[in-house]
Amino acid sequence: MYFQENFTAEERSALGRFFTNLDQPVFALVNLPEVVKGALFARYSRTHKPLRRLFLDEFYHQPDIGIEAISEAGGGGAAGALDTGRAERLYDRVFGEYGDDSVAQLGGAHLACEQASNILTKVLEWGRLAAYLEQSTRYIYYDRKLGGGYRYLTPPEILGSGLEADYRATMDRQFAAYSDLVRELGQYFSRMFPRAAGDSARVWRSSIRAKACDTARGLLPAATLSNVGIFGSGQAYESLLLRMRASALREVEDYSSLILTELRKVIPAFMRRVDEPDRGGVWSDYIRRTAESMSEKASSLAGLGVSSNEEPEVTLTDWDCEGEIKVAAAALYAFTDKPDAELLEISRRMTPDERASVIRSYVGERRNRRHKPGRGMERVSYRFDILSDFGSFRDLQRHRMLTIEWQPLGVSHSYCVPPAIAEIHKKAVWSDAMERMAELHEGILKEHGRDAAQYAVPFAYRLRYVMQLNAREAFHLLELRTTRQGHPDYRRICQEMHRLIRDVAGHTAIAECMSYVDHGGYELERLDAERRSERKRNVADTEGFLF
Repeated sequence: MYFQENFTAEERSALGRFFTNLDQPVFALVNLPEVVKGALFARYSRTHKPLRRLFLDEFYHQPDIGIEAISEAGGGGAAGALDTGRAERLYDRVFGEYGDDSVAQLGGAHLACEQASNILTKVLEWGRLAAYLEQSTRYIYYDRKLGGGYRYLTPPEILGSGLEADYRATMDRQFAAYSDLVRELGQYFSRMFPRAAGDSARVWRSSIRAKACDTARGLLPAATLSNVGIFGSGQAYESLLLRMRASALREVEDYSSLILTELRKVIPAFMRRVDEPDRGGVWSDYIRRTAESMSEKASSLAGLGVSSNEEPEVTLTDWDCEGEIKVAAAALYAFTDKPDAELLEISRRMTPDERASVIRSYVGERRNRRHKPGRGMERVSYRFDILSDFGSFRDLQRHRMLTIEWQPLGVSHSYCVPPAIAEIHKKAVWSDAMERMAELHEGILKEHGRDAAQYAVPFAYRLRYVMQLNAREAFHLLELRTTRQGHPDYRRICQEMHRLIRDVAGHTAIAECMSYVDHGGYELERLDAERRSERKRNVADTEGFLF
């Protein structure tokens, strides 16, 4: 069915080290540096040649690239033998011709970022076009020390200042309080939820541990250290570094240098312009100056309004009154030959039931929450103003494809107290810890400013942020974050977002199609998920896949 190009025995020997097959129209590139892969695809877009032929004709025999040397060395791990200087010359010769920005999307790297504060992790995870995996507060106890000390950052702004000793003493007390509380909560939940018949000790202990960690995490300060794994393209990393180099926080700026150093070891060509004064330098300056200007503008507005202490946790601030009319029209568009404006008029003339029928047909019969409707659902958007604890924000911030922006972390919006804290008669301990950290925050605020003061804010304090998303994104976010195993705090937020779409926006047909939004309440959230994991482990054991 597909044309198969004929290669000589010598060509097949050369190609076999770098392509997963030589006779199919789909294949992967292996054992090549990222810069070469990117250059290949850049040239690919401007030639009639198939990629493997292009590789042989224009890359394999080029002495300034050195691929033949890699092949002769045996491929595989020898790919790293490509000379960095040669890769840079390749960038100048090929990348320059086709444009940095588009080609920078074609090479990437895996990066481990460890010992990052929870202020820094939000900066690292800001970009949309990369993949992130962050250490979870749900599965480990944060009282385990690192290098003899608790797992928190003392920010560079405080080191050597008069506040350093007070900062460390207050942080140590906070982590000690967390240590006592998380273990007492574990004992409490063990008594409340005894191990059920048929549940292994592992399933039960994991569920209890998650419940205890979820409840106690509010004590953890934003200075708490975490680990983040990132996979991104050269372009994604460049964007990240440009923003980091513009940060007012020294931790963020210092960490950007560590990232740049390591990325230049694996994808050097993609990182070339980050610190060039007339390229990345002016770009970072623009970001910095804009932020400073907006901070001045915002400061001039202080006191013009007074926020109420009785604000709802979630407010729907913007939506389209014709949302379902527009979604029905957008749903029909790909299945007709009519112009968009005409379909919109047709949809307006429909009755609500007729439009709902179109929307239900478009969504179809969903067998699970991963079955998502098409892009017609992107025709309508919702904007929510949310005031929740920082811990919940950390989980919801992971949904980077939507628009999410947040205000600086502080102590002005008070803090949350989980019900279990009162049940074990530790509300006074919780409040004392919060007030102690608030005092530290105020001290840092006076001496070092608002940005550095964020490190002293515990996860239980409320943060204001906005989430703007279209209906298709709402399917993903609200159904995922209301599943039984989710943290009860962010489950409540997403349940309310769903209710507001239905009752305030009046988009009942759209809301009803989000059939996997779970409005139930559960006590031991992780139990079912741990049971499923246990079943999978047993199957893996049986099939010999356990490692």
